Amino acid sequence: MSLVAIRGLFLSLCILAGYAISQVQPELIHHPALDAPPSVFGILIGFGFGGLLIAFDEMLKGLSLRAFSAATFGLVLGTMIAWLVDRSELFVYVDEYPVRWLIRLCLFIGFSYIGMVMAMRSNKDDFSLIIPYVRFSPQDKSEDHLLLDTSVIIDGRIADLIDARFVEGILIVPEFVLREIQTVADSSDSVRRERGRRGLDMLSRIQKNVYNEVKVYEQDVDAPSVDEKLVVLAKMLRATLYTNDYNLGKIAELRRIRHVNINELASALKPVILPGERLRVRIAKQGRDKGQGVGYLNDGTMIVVNGGNDRVGKEVSVEVGRLLQNATGTMIFAEIKD
Repeated sequence: MSLVAIRGLFLSLCILAGYAISQVQPELIHHPALDAPPSVFGILIGFGFGGLLIAFDEMLKGLSLRAFSAATFGLVLGTMIAWLVDRSELFVYVDEYPVRWLIRLCLFIGFSYIGMVMAMRSNKDDFSLIIPYVRFSPQDKSEDHLLLDTSVIIDGRIADLIDARFVEGILIVPEFVLREIQTVADSSDSVRRERGRRGLDMLSRIQKNVYNEVKVYEQDVDAPSVDEKLVVLAKMLRATLYTNDYNLGKIAELRRIRHVNINELASALKPVILPGERLRVRIAKQGRDKGQGVGYLNDGTMIVVNGGNDRVGKEVSVEVGRLLQNATGTMIFAEIKD
């Protein structure tokens, strides 16, 4: 059931409850000076009460369970301090009841507010000062949250890392990322449609893995774009953001959010090839210069093989001669050593 349906059902129940009260005990909500029947006021009061709670729920949309727990703890602590101050003899000379009541009201509201704010601004280590010898630490170190964006899901290499057990933690896929992949899969452009369908296949593969738990974050995030939503959600969940988007990674870095770029990871894991090494490579096509053949390593590195023009389609043994670094990567020149 969607959130809108739940809110609609709750509002209907509030209206029905207001009408029922107006019929059972009309004197509670009706005044003789008013001309309208009690049922009208009962419906209006029920609608107003339900609408007020829904508005309050909307205001707390970005509040996490941790923040709510901290606020509750601060509220209890502030109330206890206010009660101790009220029970002291500090206001013993205040005899007038309205003044004493006003002082108590200000005490409880003030200390409760201060306690909530201080608890929400504190971190888990600060609670050890209040509760000695108790430190709140996760019992399972694998309970890290890993937030996946659209680009890393469509790329698919994250699924290989999961299957190889290089990724540990709970995988979080936001609902707005699922919608974006579905939109790409329904695109009229054949290339985008193919990418979207690949993303859906990768999602199915990730969900079927037996090593990591996969959760769908169904709540929406109040942000203008998908990238901004990912940054806000990663900060709220204290999750590590997995992405292939260079710009999104830089934004996460500026916001001090942990992130992993799969392209940078793959680049860091490329094997180091030195002159004189022997390699096995399949000649894919002829080169631009006479007598040259072109092959590729598993990571996509291009190898230009002298004398390989007549070996197209065959796997040959080559010896690395020199390496050329350019803007697109590394190009290897080699000689056949069969």
